[in-house]
Amino acid sequence: MKKTQNIFTIFFIITILLSACAAPEMATPPPERTLTPRPPVVKTTPTATQNPNYLWIGDAVPDALRKASFDWGLPLTADEDMAVLRLDVNTLEPEAEWVYALVAPFPTIMDEVTSEELLATWDGEASDASALWMAEETKAALTALWGQPSSKHLRTAESHNLLNLAWEERDSWAIIPFEEIEPRWKVLSIDGQSPMHNDFSAEEYPLIISYGWDCESPCSVDTPEISSTNRDSEKMTVLVMTGVTAMVRATAYKMEVEGITYPARDIGHWLQNADITHISNEVPFYEHCPYPNPNPGTQSFCSNPDYIELLEYVSTDLVELTGNHFQDQGSDATLFTLDLYNEYGIPYYGGGKDLADAQKAITLEHNGNKFAFIGCNPVGPDYAWAREDDWPGAAPCDFEFMTAEIAQFRAEGYLPIATFQYQEYYSPEIRPQQGRDFRAMADAGAVVVSGSQAHSAQVKEFYNGSFIDYGLGNLFFDQMHTTENTRDEFIDRHTFYDGKYLGVELLTALLEDYARPRPMTAPERTEFLTFIFDASGWGNMVATITPTPTTTPAPVYDDE
Repeated sequence: MKKTQNIFTIFFIITILLSACAAPEMATPPPERTLTPRPPVVKTTPTATQNPNYLWIGDAVPDALRKASFDWGLPLTADEDMAVLRLDVNTLEPEAEWVYALVAPFPTIMDEVTSEELLATWDGEASDASALWMAEETKAALTALWGQPSSKHLRTAESHNLLNLAWEERDSWAIIPFEEIEPRWKVLSIDGQSPMHNDFSAEEYPLIISYGWDCESPCSVDTPEISSTNRDSEKMTVLVMTGVTAMVRATAYKMEVEGITYPARDIGHWLQNADITHISNEVPFYEHCPYPNPNPGTQSFCSNPDYIELLEYVSTDLVELTGNHFQDQGSDATLFTLDLYNEYGIPYYGGGKDLADAQKAITLEHNGNKFAFIGCNPVGPDYAWAREDDWPGAAPCDFEFMTAEIAQFRAEGYLPIATFQYQEYYSPEIRPQQGRDFRAMADAGAVVVSGSQAHSAQVKEFYNGSFIDYGLGNLFFDQMHTTENTRDEFIDRHTFYDGKYLGVELLTALLEDYARPRPMTAPERTEFLTFIFDASGWGNMVATITPTPTTTPAPVYDDE
């Protein structure tokens, strides 16, 4: 008996040893996290105590949908179990798809993040953002999709406080509903997609949350109709504003050698993809214009009429004629230019066949957004200004007339855009009179005020609810003066939605080959934006710029 027990004991010990020597099973790695929405929480069956008219709205529902409930005529309850009808995050039977935006303070250099970087910030991992701000309802909505966030970066506040809080901490981000975008936010693209763009693809964008009804079957009440989305592409307009175009000298020579559309080779898509493309062409077309001389110097400017092909190629929708070279070849060439624009169906403003024609505003409508463009030239020279006696030219500035026109257009539901062919400066700061004149347009109701005259870009400003760009720099013009920064260019891409101005994206280009701007590289863009943001008073360091003069310097006309 004892021998038998020993045998069993030895067998048991051998079994344990063999199990210990066996190779361990490989641990299954955790699945990679994605931004795929989670299914909605399954609701409990109503009890007999429920009121069939009670409506419950989840904490994740955005304010715009919540406020709409006031018109539904259903009593609200804070107790989910008391309600028969519920509105909440719902990915299985969505009634509405709500678009959210990742935003940062406007003077942010970064333009884009990946969905992985955004999710890492949510999870509290290393991030380029010191904080991720959002309203409590946005946090609740995203939690339904992504799970509980880490407290490392996440901050919550009332919606109306988010902008100021983010601006106090410049390297922070925020997530807001699309309807809360305003000009002082910069919308960051995610995986190349931005809700500010007119080629936005919702299928490729992670910040879309579905909302829908949950009701017992059969439902005892009719479910109210709710907005299917907060971003309807048929209510959006993208407007591109540009600086100086002068198809003369070296630029014109390159067009003759390389082809008329050569200047737009690298940035043409920025202009073509806009819903409305603005070009400020300072120079008249002239049938007897000589072959271009590429050498710089003071010249009487003109462009070969064939060069209008470039304006056609970039899908020009309207031309500004406030330039001080518009009358360089005399009235016959100016009138010929106006006829040419009419022939090609390109409306113009800021210049014309006489004073009344030059001063009139141009109105355009796109996707329900109504625009009024008006512009003037306050610096002359005298021969360049249009007059009442059938003398064509640029519109002189009548500020009383312009402000009254802008106010009237704003009262009629238009979005006024005011532009200037102002004095030309080669440093970025605002001059005193320049500030007064540009801000007067904003005070009158212009949503955008833009300086078309600048060969060297100037500062940007948010003022009285408007965006002011004091100078965009050149677009198609041959200046390659590195000491005066004339190669650096802005193209302003403005977005409007349902009669409201949402904001601007600053596209940046660098002039090459005396004719061809190209998109800046990342280091070039960082340097240029940092310089302009500092000069605009938005940098972390005091900008080293030329002090503002106490008197306005004499205008520069010619060699530009």
